[in-house]
Amino acid sequence: MNTHPTSLSRREMITRGVQAVTAGFLGSALAETKAASSETLVQQLYGSMDEAQRKTLCFAWSDPRRLKVDNNWHITPQKIRDVLKPDQQELVREIFDKLHSDEYKSEVWRQFDHDNKGDGGFGSASIALFGEPGTSQFEFVLTGRHCTRRCDGDSEKGVAFGGPIFYGHAAQGFNEKPDHPGNAYWYQAKRANEVFQALDGKQRDLALLGESRDEDGNDTVKLTGKTKGLEGIPLTELSADQKDLVKKVIADLLKPFRQSEREESMKYIEAGGFDNLHMAFFKNQDVGKDGVWDVWQIEGPNMVWFFRGDPHVHCWAHIRAPQKA
Repeated sequence: MNTHPTSLSRREMITRGVQAVTAGFLGSALAETKAASSETLVQQLYGSMDEAQRKTLCFAWSDPRRLKVDNNWHITPQKIRDVLKPDQQELVREIFDKLHSDEYKSEVWRQFDHDNKGDGGFGSASIALFGEPGTSQFEFVLTGRHCTRRCDGDSEKGVAFGGPIFYGHAAQGFNEKPDHPGNAYWYQAKRANEVFQALDGKQRDLALLGESRDEDGNDTVKLTGKTKGLEGIPLTELSADQKDLVKKVIADLLKPFRQSEREESMKYIEAGGFDNLHMAFFKNQDVGKDGVWDVWQIEGPNMVWFFRGDPHVHCWAHIRAPQKA
């Protein structure tokens, strides 16, 4: 009885060889995609574009749209489903995905898909590229309802996120209930209200104001450079324990974004002086009149993060390195 393994036929050997090569190629491709950053994927997207697509979606670095921010807009009139091929659309999805943290990206997608479903989902977003990807000066911007996101490989020096950004959610229709059920970002307001609950009477008088700032595009997140006279309570008026609560708020604000953006944001916030920050809550926009403040902000000389939860959540953010005197 022959106990040796049966010899492989020539055809079987060839088949197994092809399978091994294919598996190795696919594994390498998957690993490469996983390792790729949003910036390298932007370069790949740019390289895949034909002349007509570049004419429609690519602009000079100096174009004023590059740093525009708003709550519901299209940076170009063409939607990605109408101007990009399916594989290019998938690249845009991957770019957007990698701008967010592994911990929170599923919630970001849930919000984006929900808020843009009436217009056809992700394909209804619009993009633009400024400068030339792969060089030291380029920026990719994606916009849609409740979305302004950027990817620039630090081309815009000294600015977190490549410039001001916007995110939001209307989870249960335009007018949300006081507890904002299902809202992807309401957890941030709950954390901020922990700070208010920790304040004493005198501190609350400083922190609680009437009307919040207007929402007006880039003016919403205009930085003042001031260390004093900002709205709300200066953090110099807080105890060490209360300051730690504010730090937890900032950590929650940054939670949805990729690690590099979180680190850069914290570097600039700390450079501007943590004690120079002010925190304000606004009583005249209290959904449900329950004393849980839906509208609040953190502002310093070189950062502002404005959370407007009335009638649903809008969040505006702008953080940059302190400006030299």
